[in-house]
Amino acid sequence: MSNFLNMNIENWLLEALKKQHILKPTEIQEHTIPLIIEGRDIIARAPTGTGKTLAYLLSTLDKMDKGAKDVQMLILSPTRELAIQIADEVNKLIKDTELVMLPIYGGVDTHNQIKKLDRGVNVIVATPGRLIDLMKQSIIKLDHLKIMVIDEADQMLLLGFKNEVEFILSAAKARKQTLCFSATLDRNVKKLAYKHMSDPVEVMASGEAIVLDNIDQKLIVTTDRWKTEALADALTHTNPYLGVIFCRTIRRVDKLEVDLAQRGFDCEKLHGDLSQNVRQRIMKSFKEGKFQYLITTDLASRGLDISGVSHIYNYDVPDTAETYIHRIGRTGRMGAKGVAITVISQKDEILVTEIETRLGAKIERKEFERPAGFIDRTHQQNDKL
Repeated sequence: MSNFLNMNIENWLLEALKKQHILKPTEIQEHTIPLIIEGRDIIARAPTGTGKTLAYLLSTLDKMDKGAKDVQMLILSPTRELAIQIADEVNKLIKDTELVMLPIYGGVDTHNQIKKLDRGVNVIVATPGRLIDLMKQSIIKLDHLKIMVIDEADQMLLLGFKNEVEFILSAAKARKQTLCFSATLDRNVKKLAYKHMSDPVEVMASGEAIVLDNIDQKLIVTTDRWKTEALADALTHTNPYLGVIFCRTIRRVDKLEVDLAQRGFDCEKLHGDLSQNVRQRIMKSFKEGKFQYLITTDLASRGLDISGVSHIYNYDVPDTAETYIHRIGRTGRMGAKGVAITVISQKDEILVTEIETRLGAKIERKEFERPAGFIDRTHQQNDKL
C-alpha cells in the first residue's frame, strides 16, 4: 500500500490527514489498520516514532456513535505527557465532528473533568490512577465501551501499573476490541494482553532501521570524573536549536541542570517530582524554543514529540538497548536528520556492547580531550547520584 486511500478509512478522517499534510502510511499503520478495521484484537510492537497513535485512531474513531454521550473508546497511557500528546492527536482528527474527547490524568482540577463527563464524552485518554479514582466513584462507567487501547504497555508495567490495568480491563465487561501497542513485547506484556484479548494478532514493525538511517550516533569516551565537562564540550560544539539531555535519575537531572546553568547553558529540567502545571509549562516553553536544552529522565520523556529536536545527548547510558532506541528516536523524525551523542566511561562498556548488538552496527567513538589545567569541581558527587 502506498497511500491511505486503499485502506478503507472514512473520508472525514482522510480529510483531517490532508490538513496535517500526512499522505502515506507508515509500516505499522499499513500492518495494523486493516486488522483493526476488521475488528481484530492486536498486540503490536511499534518503536517510538513509527506512527502507532494514528494507526489505532484512524481505524477506530469512525466506529464511534456520533452524538452519543457514552464512553465508547478508552486509551490508557503510562504518563501524563504521553496522554496529552495522544489527546492532541485525537483533537486534530475530530475537531469538525460531534465526537467529544476528554483527557483524564492527575495534577489538574477534578471538578472540571467531572463537569465535562456529565455533558457526555465519547473518547477518554487517561492515565490509570486518576481514571480508577473516577471509576470507583461511579463517575466514569465503561458499560458501553467498544474499544480499549493500551499504549506503551511495556512502560505501563515498568511503572508498576499492572494491577491498575487489570482492574480497568476487568471493569469494562462489555465485549470490546482490545489493542495493545508496545515498544517491546516481553513475556509480561504478552501475558497481560492475552489474558484480556480474543484471538489476538501479533504485529511487528521494524522501526529500528529508520533510527540507524536518519541519526548520526556518536560515543564520547571519558571517565566519571570528566563526564560533565565532556557533555558541556559536546553541547558547545554541536549547539543545536533544541536538544534533549537524558539522565538516569531525578537527582542527576537536578544536579546536571545546576552544573550546566553555571556554565552558561540555556536549560531547564523535566521529571516526575515536578507538579503537572510546571511540567506542562516547561514542555510548552521548550516546544516554542524559549530555552535550548531539556534535561529529563526516561519516564518523564514519554510522549515527548517535538519536531525541532535535532540532537539527543545521553549523559547516562540507558539500562537497555530498547531504552536507547526510544531516547534517540526523539530526533530523526519524518525523514529529518538527527544526532545522538552518548557520554560513556569504562563501566558502561557492557551496556554499549548490548546496544551495538541490538542495532547491528558499531557506534563511532571519540576520546574526550580534557583541557589542560581544568579542575572539575563537580566530579566528587557524580558517583553518589
